[in-house]
Amino acid sequence: MTCAIIDDEPLAAELLASYAQKTTFLELVGTYNSAIEAMKVIRTTPVDLLFLDIQMPELSGLEFATILSPKTMIVFTTAFDRYAVESYKVNAIDYLLKPIAYDAFLHSANKALQMLETRSTQKSVKSEERFFYVKSEYKLIRILIDDILYIEGLKDYVKIRLAAPQKSVNCLMNMKALEDYLPQQDFMRVHRSYIVNLKRVEAIDRLRVVIGDTFIPISDTYKDAVTQFIASHTVS
Repeated sequence: MTCAIIDDEPLAAELLASYAQKTTFLELVGTYNSAIEAMKVIRTTPVDLLFLDIQMPELSGLEFATILSPKTMIVFTTAFDRYAVESYKVNAIDYLLKPIAYDAFLHSANKALQMLETRSTQKSVKSEERFFYVKSEYKLIRILIDDILYIEGLKDYVKIRLAAPQKSVNCLMNMKALEDYLPQQDFMRVHRSYIVNLKRVEAIDRLRVVIGDTFIPISDTYKDAVTQFIASHTVS
């Protein structure tokens, strides 16, 4: 489960980062000292869970929460209990008062993990349903799962590259939503900006996936998963 931390107090941010790093099911992708600093990254590449301070200059945690993807789970971290009611108005899943002990942090993280697993089970595509619909240019477009070559995450939308017919479909949604929905046995995230159809991979060239005439980079974050997949499908 990916997570990020936003707190304008460096010591508080460092403490939460240390908690995240020793929690085995959490992948810390960023620590930020202001919501402004985090805004560009998190809005274009959402995380599953955000530990968010409330009282910050320029843009408060409560204000920042209103512009996040509704799928981002938020745990507010603050030294003041007076914001509790407001925090739940923006669908926060928990509210931690500073100083935060690890057991409290872990309780919130576990709560988020359970919610994510439930959401994934409910929304993952059924094996017999090999299609889904996306909104694109005011229309609902049917996407055949077996026709997907790869999916590319761009600034404000995703591009679904299809094999038959040869075309791409652009739609306003985030990569994480598609990653959770697609059957995990057929699709793999190989880069922050790319999900590939494993059945369409023709070769692995150094740290690139080859699909047709397209070379897709494999990032360090996903290198181990790709390596394990290759090893499990290699005849020696």
